[in-house]
Amino acid sequence: MANNLDGVELLTAELVESVLEAARASPRRRMNHNFHTGPEDNPHRFLNVLLRHTYIRPHRHFNPPKAEMFVVLEGHVRIWCFAETGNVTAEYLLGRGESSVPWGIDLKPGVWHTVTAVSDHAVCLEVKPGPWNPATDKEFAAWAPAEGDPRAVEFLQRLLEGSNNAA
Repeated sequence: MANNLDGVELLTAELVESVLEAARASPRRRMNHNFHTGPEDNPHRFLNVLLRHTYIRPHRHFNPPKAEMFVVLEGHVRIWCFAETGNVTAEYLLGRGESSVPWGIDLKPGVWHTVTAVSDHAVCLEVKPGPWNPATDKEFAAWAPAEGDPRAVEFLQRLLEGSNNAA
């Protein structure tokens, strides 16, 4: 659904389905739908639809420092946090359905992290400060393979298997 002239955009099943279809067509196995209208907006608000085991290179939002919040609306995700060396410091299962599983997480600025869907797909609402500058938005971890690198599959598999040292 496009932004309405009255300044209202509804989060509907149809919107989620259209973003899910776009994720299925994407080689990255994920797709965003922005509710904000431009890179200068603050805060940035968007749906992040992830397919099972999409790889997002571990990163942090350090300079400029930005917090990041994920709220899972559908499905389940795993989020890992890392030390400077790449060792896993924490792992979280987030999702809907079980009362013992948190729905969301708020990451402070500078926390190394990654996320993947562990259900067929996951729909997350993500909020982080703007403005967005692609040159400074993320600092990618040198100890983790880049997206598209054949080693990325193995790196993610080690995380999913519970290795405490994925790097």
